[in-house]
Amino acid sequence: MPTGTADIRLNDRRYVGSLETSSYVLFDSSKSFNIDHYATRFVLDVLKIDLFRLTLIGVINGIWDVINDTFIGVIVDKTRTRWGKFKPYLIAFAVPATVGTCLYWMSPLFFGTDPKDMGKFIYWLLLALVREGGGTFRAVSETGLLSTITPSPNERVSLITKAEVISQIWENFPEITMGILIDFVNHNVIKTSMKSVYVTMGVLTTVVSGIMALLFFFVAKERVMQSVERPDIKAGMKSILNNRPMLMIMLSDFFGAFSISAGMDNYYIDVLGSASIKNAVRVLGAPMSFVSFSYVTWARKRFSTKSLWIFGAHFGDLLAVIVFLVGSVGGKGKNGLFRKAGFMIPFLIIKEGLWLSTWGVKKVIPKELFNEAMDYCEWKNGYRTEGMTIAAKSFFVKLVRSVTGSLQSIILRSIGYDLSAGFGKQSESTKYGLFAMSVLLPVVTGIIGIVPKFFYDLAGEKRTRMYTELYERRKLTEAKISEQSDQQVEI
Repeated sequence: MPTGTADIRLNDRRYVGSLETSSYVLFDSSKSFNIDHYATRFVLDVLKIDLFRLTLIGVINGIWDVINDTFIGVIVDKTRTRWGKFKPYLIAFAVPATVGTCLYWMSPLFFGTDPKDMGKFIYWLLLALVREGGGTFRAVSETGLLSTITPSPNERVSLITKAEVISQIWENFPEITMGILIDFVNHNVIKTSMKSVYVTMGVLTTVVSGIMALLFFFVAKERVMQSVERPDIKAGMKSILNNRPMLMIMLSDFFGAFSISAGMDNYYIDVLGSASIKNAVRVLGAPMSFVSFSYVTWARKRFSTKSLWIFGAHFGDLLAVIVFLVGSVGGKGKNGLFRKAGFMIPFLIIKEGLWLSTWGVKKVIPKELFNEAMDYCEWKNGYRTEGMTIAAKSFFVKLVRSVTGSLQSIILRSIGYDLSAGFGKQSESTKYGLFAMSVLLPVVTGIIGIVPKFFYDLAGEKRTRMYTELYERRKLTEAKISEQSDQQVEI
């Protein structure tokens, strides 16, 4: 067989049916069908946990997050069932995860608004630890399932693209609705409490998204066969260390994890005076995100994956620097452009439209890079270690975020953020601090993540040869597993 023939046959074949594709679209949207973007405001405005204690919870949970990564990946990689390697965990943790998230949003029903309530501190800490452990199992299994749902890289890209395009139609409805409701409550347009809004929207979106995800978990199939042997820890570490493409992805994620922010939602609400600004900015720029997916296939044919990865990941950084420089015109006080909603909203709409014009590349390319790197692991070693690789990949990111994740509270304290000030009543210096720490700080602290991207080298003839050889190997693996199954039946 000529070199590349198997790769062509592999790329042209369709494995994933219409029902599975539709359920994957629902699953993809379920990950955004929530009000998580307002989680920080939920803690600040409704739950009201002391910022120091909130930082302590973040540190403890971050340490636990790092610890559980060291064994959960190993457990998943050693799993072999007739349903697959990842599917059992996704189904098993689906309902508990939904219940845990409901308890998260229902927390204000159990406690008052005293920031130093010890019962609230203990509850929030224990809930965070339990959700984190289950979340790691689920995250590893979700990523692993997508990498094995089809052996065809082209079908994988097509599946990701369809899900990203279609799910955009409705996945942001909860976020948009929540922004409007927050503004209505803050401006006394509706007579209800902020607590009721958060609890209702939080529980409702959690249940709906949980059902959408569970449907996919039942329907999905793993089609890339795992090796019969279960890799041990030593083999798993080897598969990571000799996987150059994955190492570059890990390093980029690691350095990028140093990016910290005070949160754009805080800038919109406390400086410009409306949570719905984010909705206006995003909705009016949304058409560009749909357009962006139309050129992904074209771009993949004409540019290297590395170039697209860099472009999609860092074009937004350039735009953020421009926003900061323009917003700082006029000074740090009331005369600063960053305080002028009439100027900043149209300016941010233009910025968002430009950023969303790269959305297709930003959403599709990183996912396919990971999937290609896992195929490279199989090609290089003869076995796949998605569990340990995903755990290791997230381990280093979480190691950084165990520190940086708790820094948002410290940043808010450092710029004088007052929990008792009320809507729109932060000091002028605090408002400029929110602007700078939300727009410029994430760029400055995360820009080093661009460096490893320049050393990603899985492309061209090397990539073609990899998929050609994998095609033949997988046929042999399927035959071997089928033969063993027949022998067990005979016995």
